[in-house]
Amino acid sequence: MTRWIVTFMSVVVAAVTAVADSTQSGVDTHVAALRSTDAAVRARAACALKDLGTKAVAAIPMLIETLADATPVNPDVCGHRNWGWRGDPGEPTTPGREAASALASIGQAAFRALIDALRDPRWSARKNAAFALGALDDRRAVDPLVSALEDPEAGVRREAAWALGALDDARSVPPLIAALKDQDGRVRSQVAWALGAIDDQRAAGPLSSALEDPESAVRRQAAWALGAIDAPSAVPALVSAMRDADALVRAQVAWALGAIDDRAAVAALVAALEDRDAGVRSQAAWALGAIGDTRATTGLVAALKDVEARVRSQAAWALGAIDDRAAVDGLVGALKDQDARVRSQAAWALGAIGDGRAANALAAALKDEDPHVRRQAAWALGVVSGR
Repeated sequence: MTRWIVTFMSVVVAAVTAVADSTQSGVDTHVAALRSTDAAVRARAACALKDLGTKAVAAIPMLIETLADATPVNPDVCGHRNWGWRGDPGEPTTPGREAASALASIGQAAFRALIDALRDPRWSARKNAAFALGALDDRRAVDPLVSALEDPEAGVRREAAWALGALDDARSVPPLIAALKDQDGRVRSQVAWALGAIDDQRAAGPLSSALEDPESAVRRQAAWALGAIDAPSAVPALVSAMRDADALVRAQVAWALGAIDDRAAVAALVAALEDRDAGVRSQAAWALGAIGDTRATTGLVAALKDVEARVRSQAAWALGAIDDRAAVDGLVGALKDQDARVRSQAAWALGAIGDGRAANALAAALKDEDPHVRRQAAWALGVVSGR
């Protein structure tokens, strides 16, 4: 029996050793590929090391060296493994960025080397190190990343701002507020995102001021951040920003007002139901439903006749959310809308309001050509009929 146990353990040890040797051999192969003259090969090697996670510790020195590799590579070079890439759609990745992802995947063993890389003379290495530290989610990196907000290269400052938002540490709020005045618009936009992600009321005033930034992307991100922070003190500034020249900003402002859920915004949002941009009108309708004030009913009923189906559908939802019986006649009319989504949403809203006056119209909607409308009408009819 003892001899059998010894034999079995020997087999297990041999198997484990073989696996370890195979893993090390794979790491060595990928490390060697990081030196390839082909950038795509280098990027794929970094991705493969990322897949190995903590088993790729031996690759840390070479991955740190690769952080500076800024050669553009097709963003899908690693296929499904490239899911963590934060770039804009179609924007190339680089071997350096993929090396940063690999270092984050390796974990705490890479932390000190990444902190050191924030002082690398090559700016692309510093940028990618900042990204990796944010992805690593270790709050010991806050102070070094705060220092990186003053890096001479805008790309590094932007990545540091993202990383601080990802780390979500209140210590970074004052330096991020100061960075809202960065000379680079893309940095200011990322800083606004970070402040929203951290969700600290101290940022409400500075973000409200950023609604007047000369860059529309910054104004839009500031509006998002104020909604994310849920800052009632920002409502007056947001109401003023509903007159922004950029439709994307106005739509984001409308979302923020709905997220904050302050009735002081109702008049401005009702006015926005007549905005020249359909996206703004739709977002204003959502916000009014989120706030739930009956003062919006008349405007939303009128929006049931908007030229855009998405606006009509959102208006129907908002009327159901507000739960005002004054909307019943308008919603009954919307059951005959040419768009099935609008008809379905109107049926839901009538059920949410629960007024028996809608029963006949809902019964007729049971014969609608669209199955979704029929199902929603059946549910609503059951509600209003007391079944």
